[in-house]
Amino acid sequence: MTMRLLVTGGAGYIGSVVARRLLDEGHRVVVVDDLSSGFADAVPEGAQFVRGDMAVAARILAGPDRFDGVVHLAARSLIDDSVRRPERYWRGNTQQSLVLLDGMLAAGVGRIVFSSTAATYGQPERVPIPEDAPTRPTNPYGASKLAVDVALADYARAHGLAAVSLRYFNVAGAVGRHGERHEPETHLLPLALAAALGRGPELRLNGDDYPTRDGTCVRDFIHVADVADAHLAALSGAVSGTHRIYNLGNGRGFTVLEVLEAVARVTGRRVPFRRAERRPGDPATLVASAERILAELGWKPGRPTLEEMIEDARAFHARRC
Repeated sequence: MTMRLLVTGGAGYIGSVVARRLLDEGHRVVVVDDLSSGFADAVPEGAQFVRGDMAVAARILAGPDRFDGVVHLAARSLIDDSVRRPERYWRGNTQQSLVLLDGMLAAGVGRIVFSSTAATYGQPERVPIPEDAPTRPTNPYGASKLAVDVALADYARAHGLAAVSLRYFNVAGAVGRHGERHEPETHLLPLALAAALGRGPELRLNGDDYPTRDGTCVRDFIHVADVADAHLAALSGAVSGTHRIYNLGNGRGFTVLEVLEAVARVTGRRVPFRRAERRPGDPATLVASAERILAELGWKPGRPTLEEMIEDARAFHARRC
């Protein structure tokens, strides 16, 4: 069934890949993005683009064109920034999401897939992390996203909303011209690639005294194309009156030093780095159990190894140079 879908944050890294995938499946897509961290040239061809926040998105939903659902990816997502300026995250993530949800109710739009995060779990009690693990976020970013998960459950019960939250772990790779870029850049893989290729400063290694196998944080990486496929599965599998939560990850963790070694293998160049203090709010280990989404929606990560994800990202940045 062809759907008309509103995609918030569709000018960002993950949002642009999701929008592209939806278009490839024949859906009609309207992207709303305020470009605070996205780029207008990342919006895929074929999507209608409107610059604005969630109040603008709500007005679009209330317009003459009937929408079948919303894919909500717009958010602030910098952990250390959220610790310094939590008010930006409670307003930008939680408050803005409530504006969108109220706009959906007013317009009679009953389906939403929400971009949640592994940061909702905080420091896990067991690894891999299942969806029923305690949620104890260690930073305002994770807390502000968890609040939206809670609101979605309440809206689903009270108003019959069909809601799915996808809790991403670390997203990597690229799809054609759609790849990871931020200003300023804060994510590990693009920073490591830039450092290795001499296009950026040496990498800052944030903490080497965690209780892990080499003292650096452990993270689970998943290809952005797999994340886009999960959104399609979630849209199809959303059930009225129900809020479902699914983890998206590979179930395997890599330390930061292991990631740097993989970047060196792909590029043939060592990643220069300097050791620094931990970032406030960073859990030691985040690795997903994605068994629930496989069992209920039939999704599983089917794409590359860590090295192949790094190669996709390297090729994307090479095209931009």
